[in-house]
Amino acid sequence: MADTDTIVVIGGGIAGVSCTETLSTLCKNESITLVTASPLIKAVTNFKQISRRLEEFDVVENPSSELQEAHRNVTVLQAKVVSIDPLKREIVTSTGESVPYTKLCICTGGSPKLIMKDDPNVIGIRDTESVSQFQAKLGGSRRVIIVGNGGIATELAYEIEDCEVVWAIKDKSISSAFVDAGTAQFFLPHLSGDKKVQEGPMKRVKYTVKPSPASSSESGAKGGALGPDWSLGIPMNGQVQRSRHVRVEYECEEIWRTKNTDWPVYALLTNDKLYGCDFIVSATGVVPNGNEFVTQNLDLKLAMDGGVIVNDCMKTNIDHIYAAGDVCSASWDWAPHWLQMRLWSQARQMGCYAAQCIKADLNDEAISLDFCFELFAHVTKFFGYKVILLGKFNGQGLDDEYDILLRMTKGVEYIKVILKDGRMQGAILIGETDLEETFENLILNQLDLSRYGEDLLDPGIDIDDYFD
Repeated sequence: MADTDTIVVIGGGIAGVSCTETLSTLCKNESITLVTASPLIKAVTNFKQISRRLEEFDVVENPSSELQEAHRNVTVLQAKVVSIDPLKREIVTSTGESVPYTKLCICTGGSPKLIMKDDPNVIGIRDTESVSQFQAKLGGSRRVIIVGNGGIATELAYEIEDCEVVWAIKDKSISSAFVDAGTAQFFLPHLSGDKKVQEGPMKRVKYTVKPSPASSSESGAKGGALGPDWSLGIPMNGQVQRSRHVRVEYECEEIWRTKNTDWPVYALLTNDKLYGCDFIVSATGVVPNGNEFVTQNLDLKLAMDGGVIVNDCMKTNIDHIYAAGDVCSASWDWAPHWLQMRLWSQARQMGCYAAQCIKADLNDEAISLDFCFELFAHVTKFFGYKVILLGKFNGQGLDDEYDILLRMTKGVEYIKVILKDGRMQGAILIGETDLEETFENLILNQLDLSRYGEDLLDPGIDIDDYFD
């Protein structure tokens, strides 16, 4: 590697910071510059490896100075990138500074897919600033409408208290981005009444924010995406003292709104029901921020979803430019039990792997696809329960030609196993099942389980020891 190598990473979210920190460790003699539009950056802490492919971690939001202090070869520039010149190999920032690069990694994440932009009665939740805005609005609210059916919508529907919630979803069951209709039935009783009591210490502490000289609202920039368990410890109370109650409107979306003297906004749903509310939360997913580079006349190839296309070395179609996290779309031939979902766990993995690829490229070394891309593995928390998703957890890509094994203890655990030709293809584990490592191995090893039949989930059999 040349003495003047400068590696530039764009984006202060989980992918960008993970890439920067890994580069700092792998490329100690190189200069690394992180360019972020926000004064605060995300950092992964309390990392815990549950199994070879399952991981838990906390996310904190720190001033960029802490990253520079911890990594002496890292410089952080707070600015927006206004242009990239791949021929000159330099970027130009909103402050007018030109930054040369040997390698460049784009980690600009995604933006909330709002049902209506520039409407004060419609907010999206993506970063710390939007959470603060949500809390301020919720404090004086009697009723709120949530539109969307993914992770953030699910967490909000459970966490909001002292305020009526109308949850409008386009599907036939709740939380369909993660679980099927059968699994959703396990969660339904928890939409009303008291919340599930947390037993013992939480395995991940709450999302935390450290003070900064400037906020992202003052800079006009958006922060990085929220991390795991972002809702824990954040008060979400309205002004109506009442028991928790969530009304779910299935197979509909919000299509129209108007103001009235009784409510700040009315929303007409596609099932013809009209609700007055104080505000609407748009939680319908994210859009990769890849298009903003197309507007800079950068000839990056984008996927149909707007993500920057990357190969199995996280390279884009432009020499020396990489991408990682929510902004990218994985174009390689996926392993049989892996799929891309724009989650904070994959953002961290992609950011770290992109750093390894950059180092290998600088040294003219070959690199194999990281083992984290062999199996989809994600851990989260819904309705107070630990939720683990493994492989083709909802039978994705199996053309409905598979068998399902179920085990459920009401209020305690729910286990769903996907089998095809007697071999495990995926699983959903809800509660403290302690089966994640065993099922992870069974999916990867593709052991024929036909002879076990329904006994595979017999609670009287210690399956963990049996397949050890």
